[in-house]
Amino acid sequence: MKDDKRGKSNEAAGASMPGRLLGTLREALAAASRDATGEITVGERTELLHRDGPDTARPATPPPAAKPAAAELPVAQSAAEAVRQAKAPPREHVETAEPTTRVVRGKPPALPQASDGADPKTQVVRGKPKIARAGFEHDPVVGWLVVIGGAGLGEYRPIHEGNNAIGRAGSQRIPLDFGDTSISAEEQAYIRYDSVDRSFLFVPNLAKTNVVSVNNKRPTGAVKLERMDVISMGRTQLAFVPFCGEEFDWSELADLKE
Repeated sequence: MKDDKRGKSNEAAGASMPGRLLGTLREALAAASRDATGEITVGERTELLHRDGPDTARPATPPPAAKPAAAELPVAQSAAEAVRQAKAPPREHVETAEPTTRVVRGKPPALPQASDGADPKTQVVRGKPKIARAGFEHDPVVGWLVVIGGAGLGEYRPIHEGNNAIGRAGSQRIPLDFGDTSISAEEQAYIRYDSVDRSFLFVPNLAKTNVVSVNNKRPTGAVKLERMDVISMGRTQLAFVPFCGEEFDWSELADLKE
């Protein structure tokens, strides 16, 4: 009986030995493969496991999403274009009416006419023109005093026939009212033009305390003026420019002669 039991136990041990060896070999190979790569192959699926154990295994990578169709892909935009669009203020859409051209039919507007109803016309002068000289409406000019230094630079004052009083006041025949207060208000000096001998005389007023000069000389009586003589009065310098003289005088005009 004992021999039968021992025989059966030996058979069972002999039968389980190859399976036990095979299982041990599989475990050894699996352990070697896990130490080398950290991967365990189960059937056809491969999972990545950490060496510390199965509890810290990484989650499986999800499958990639399907790419959208070509019509659904957004338009590529550069970074500079995106920044420029972000900084630019929003544009307001303003609708403007398209200009139109109005056509007016009918007679054109009439041109303005003269007050008497007659159209002004240009008169044609034939032959030698006749110029009327009935008389002077104002005192004729015979020369000028031009400011070349001091207040009123570039201004001028006309000289008339006869006696011309010079002063700062506007009542003088030659008013030097340009702001130079060193000139006497009235009758600082005189300029005389005589149409008989066609000459100009400068006469200082010796009763005045302000001194005058002609070409840097201080006259004590009447001095004959020549073209471009310089008269100094106060802080103002005046250039004498004659119009009448030996070459011309208003009395030469035939219509003005008696």
